[in-house]
Amino acid sequence: METVNINELFKAQAHIYKHAFGYSNSMALNFAIQLGIPDIIHNHKKPITLPELLSALKLPLSKSTAIYRLMRMLVHSGFFAIAKIDENSETERYILTTPSRLLLKNEVLNLSPCVRVTVDPVLLTTWKLLGEWFRNKNEEATTFEAAHGLPMWEFCAQNPRFDRVFNEGMASDSKMMRLVVKDCKEVFEGMNSLVDVGEGTGIIAKTILEAFPHLKCTVLDLPHVVANMPQSENLSYVGGDMFQSIPNTDAILLKHVLHSWKDEDCVKLLKKCRKAIAENEEGIKGNKVLIIDMVLKRDEEEPDMTEVKLMFDMLMTIIFTAKERTEEEWGKLFLEAGFTCYNIRPIFGLRSLIEVFP
Repeated sequence: METVNINELFKAQAHIYKHAFGYSNSMALNFAIQLGIPDIIHNHKKPITLPELLSALKLPLSKSTAIYRLMRMLVHSGFFAIAKIDENSETERYILTTPSRLLLKNEVLNLSPCVRVTVDPVLLTTWKLLGEWFRNKNEEATTFEAAHGLPMWEFCAQNPRFDRVFNEGMASDSKMMRLVVKDCKEVFEGMNSLVDVGEGTGIIAKTILEAFPHLKCTVLDLPHVVANMPQSENLSYVGGDMFQSIPNTDAILLKHVLHSWKDEDCVKLLKKCRKAIAENEEGIKGNKVLIIDMVLKRDEEEPDMTEVKLMFDMLMTIIFTAKERTEEEWGKLFLEAGFTCYNIRPIFGLRSLIEVFP
C-alpha cells in the first residue's frame, strides 16, 4: 500500500462506497415511483419548482429538505434534470429526462413494474442469502430456494402476489419491442404461424400481431399463468410444459427464456423447438427459432450495457444457477441441439435478436 498514490487510495475508497451503497439508488428510484414524481412533473406541463412538487405530493413543509435531497440524487443519476426559466433566476425547476419518461404510469412504454420487481422483498431476501448458498454443499439448490424453500417457478405458482408483480414486470419489459418490431419485416416473411414460448400474458405476441396481423400466434406457458387469458381468432393460449411438447409451427419465439436455464436444459428445449418447426405440416421453407436474449462481450456496446448484463448474469445465478451467454456459448448450444447456423442482430438494446436455423 505504501507504493500506491494516496489519491488513488481515496478514489478506491469512493469506488468501494459507491458499490456498497448502490442499493440506495434503486431504493430512491422506487420511492420516487411510489410517490408518483415522474407523473406529477409530466402532468404539471412545465418545469416544476420544489414547493410546487411538495404541494402536489401533499407532503408537509417539514419534508421539503428530504425531498430536495431525493431529487438532487435522482438528478445526479440522470432521472430528472434542472431547468431555469431565465438566466437571472436561481430557482431550480425539475423536468423529465428520457429514463423518467419510461416510468410514466399511463404510457404504453412504462418500466415502473420492472423497478418494483428488482426491489421486491422476495428478490432482496434472495440476494442476502448469497453467502449462505456458496457455503451450502447442496449442489442442486439455488440461492432462491435457500431463501424461500422452493424453486422460483414453484414459488410463483404458490404466491399470487409475487407472481403478479413478476409477470407485470416482464410484460412491461416486453412492451419495449414495440419500438423496433415493425422494422423486422424480413424476420417474419414467409411464415404463417408463431409459438411464443414462456411469455405469459402474450404481450410480445400481441405486439407482433399489430405489425403482422396475418400470423397465427400461440402463447405456450404454465397452466396457472395462461389460465383465463382472453383469446382471439389469431391469438390463442396453451397451458403446458415446454420441455414436454411444443405445438408444430413455422417459428418459435423464446424471449428471455433460455438465460433462466442451465446448458443441458437449454439443449433439451432447443431440440423440442427444432422438432416443432421441422414437423410443421405447412412445410414452409426458412422455419426457425427466434431468441431474444442478452449476448455478453459484444465489442460495440457501451460500458453501461456491459454492467447491466453482468448484473443480470448474477441475478440468473442466484435465482436459477443459470447465466447470460457469450456468442461462443450460444453457438455451442445451437450446435449441440442440431441447428446448422444462426444470425445475431443487436436491435433490442441490452438484448439481441438471434435467428437460429435447422
